[in-house]
Amino acid sequence: MLLKVEGLSKDFRLRSGLLGRSSRLHAVKDVSFSIPASGSLAIVGETGSGKTTVARIIVGLESATTGVVQADGAALSPSPGPDERRHRARMMQMVFQNPVLSLDPHQAIGKAIHEVVAFHRLRPPDQCDERVHELLAAVGLDVKLGASRPQNLSGGQCQRAAIARALAAEPELLVLDEPVSALDVSTQAQILNLLADLKEALGISLLTISHDLALVRQLADDVVVMCKGEMVESGTVDDVLSNPQHSYTRRLVAAVPEIMSHSLPVTSPADFGGHDIPGDLGGS
Repeated sequence: MLLKVEGLSKDFRLRSGLLGRSSRLHAVKDVSFSIPASGSLAIVGETGSGKTTVARIIVGLESATTGVVQADGAALSPSPGPDERRHRARMMQMVFQNPVLSLDPHQAIGKAIHEVVAFHRLRPPDQCDERVHELLAAVGLDVKLGASRPQNLSGGQCQRAAIARALAAEPELLVLDEPVSALDVSTQAQILNLLADLKEALGISLLTISHDLALVRQLADDVVVMCKGEMVESGTVDDVLSNPQHSYTRRLVAAVPEIMSHSLPVTSPADFGGHDIPGDLGGS
């Protein structure tokens, strides 16, 4: 099993009042799930459901109060040292909700991608630039845009650049935190098609955090539904969305008049490290 989460819980200590009395916020309570190699799972819930906290614990941005996260059968430390942080970054990468804010405004996107390739020593120094060009082409960006800074790109182009930077580590798992919610509708479709094509071509696993059931239908095989920090339902996407058992899941489904399965466009392949994957999926 590529990723296994068992009994994950996270409490935040809050202080309030003049005397600074403390209380605990139970953000995540006893969450468990697994993702096989080349698998895809979505965690669904409204704002405040705890889904993003789970993702941040998995990639090491937060520490769990209790519970275990295993990657390739090995438990990940709640307080990793430099070597484990590097190993975790090689195995899993996160694509954040806001594509513009996730990139350094003072750094050209090509340089940001180059740094990841060089840091993990995935190519000899004289081949890093070529790898950057491969990654830009793989996500449908003109190689010339590598010299551009985020503020000179559209939101869709920034998200493609963020995906290319994540792929530069050659991870086994991509963690996608609301990957298209900050984009306009037409650009959302392009990015979703890109992610689905990358998954198919590279065999990469996806963990998607979202409130959008149409997105979940397109990107995930399995789904976990969270409400107020707890899992209320899980199963295959088809089973859960077609026949929800929990009242909260039924409300989520009822809020979407029609959950559509989008057909993905057939595009010309671009070479990506020995794999054939779609090239430019259209302007964004």
